[in-house]
Amino acid sequence: MKEIRIHARAGQGAITTAALLGYVYFLKGMYPYAFPNFGAARMGAPMNAFVRVDSKPVRLRSQIYEPDYLLIADPTLLRGYNCFSGLKEDGVAIIDGTKDTEIPKLKPGQRAFVIPAKEIALKTIGRPLGNTALLGGFCAATNEFSLDSLLEAITKRFKGKALEGNIAAAKQGYEFVKNRSKV
Repeated sequence: MKEIRIHARAGQGAITTAALLGYVYFLKGMYPYAFPNFGAARMGAPMNAFVRVDSKPVRLRSQIYEPDYLLIADPTLLRGYNCFSGLKEDGVAIIDGTKDTEIPKLKPGQRAFVIPAKEIALKTIGRPLGNTALLGGFCAATNEFSLDSLLEAITKRFKGKALEGNIAAAKQGYEFVKNRSKV
């Protein structure tokens, strides 16, 4: 079973990110289970979303404490929250940020990729919602699924200009990781 934990603030698209990720795995013939967890239900409050995926139905319903992968949609969460808590020894983190984003010291075997996802989203979508750029980076960093599968999931979720922008964001996030951002 693969487990993915998403760190974001309410309103940043973490639930959509989890749903898209689950759908991509579903397209591969896997059994995904995506769900959110939030405390205070207010815009900007820290929250998590989770995705579990396996080749057989997923019955486990608890939060994810030892993820294989992390997606961090807001780099301010790296201050004050231990987003890397429990990340497996060969775990991969995809972080929205800039070259100045400070990430915690990684354990041997762990990898982190910092992507300017919000910047990409502003250019492609016109809004600072970098979730599809992060997913493009996730695709490139993990090889869990193809970019075409991700684009198919995005096509099922969005329409019109939002579709065009999110496809462009995913492709740019993918290319960013393929070309340069390993930490």
